[in-house]
Amino acid sequence: MTVHILLTGATRGIGAAIAARLARENVTLIGTGRADGDLADPATPTRLWADALDRLDGRIDVLINNAGVFEAAPIDLSDADWLASWNRTMQVNLTASAELCRFAVQHFAARSGGRIVNIASRAAYRGDSPDHWHYAASKAGMVAMTKTIARGYAARNILAFAICPGFTMTGMAEDYLSSRGGDKLLADIPLGRVADPAEVAEVAAFAALTAPPSMTGAVLDINGASYVR
Repeated sequence: MTVHILLTGATRGIGAAIAARLARENVTLIGTGRADGDLADPATPTRLWADALDRLDGRIDVLINNAGVFEAAPIDLSDADWLASWNRTMQVNLTASAELCRFAVQHFAARSGGRIVNIASRAAYRGDSPDHWHYAASKAGMVAMTKTIARGYAARNILAFAICPGFTMTGMAEDYLSSRGGDKLLADIPLGRVADPAEVAEVAAFAALTAPPSMTGAVLDINGASYVR
């Protein structure tokens, strides 16, 4: 049977790599990007889910939450600007993903189960720069949410996995490396390089399609041993 997948943030970087990797499988994929709706708008997740269900004949088997923002918010911003940045990052990275997870759990519970794959970050465990409190907090929340879903719904065959990449060679990482001094950051990665998006995509495809059910709740690191738990 063809697997029906909804993937957010599918148009570039890790999301585009995941879409390309899944194209090699027996999959029907709905990949969304900013043109399909801004996840900073609280109304967008509901619409994206409904549109995907309609296009997939009422059945979604896998949700992959990949969409996210990585925007600096120095603490010397004005109070209003700092809070606005915090709220936007939380809305896009965590709240929108949580809404889609909720829709997925409800949908899967009425069927024979399903899978959720949340693309989090090494920052969930290691933290991030002083300008990115909100990013680290949002990704830590995503990991905690994934574990909670896994524990709460495994008996209904609803499986949940989190993937925590370190630096990955996408537009966001390139900007960060150039602004922070790439050589120093690379020196902190024992592998000597940042991850390629295709490496993250390979793990995402595994979690979405073939990871054994007993792996539910797993957090999979892809960071070149720059942070080991």
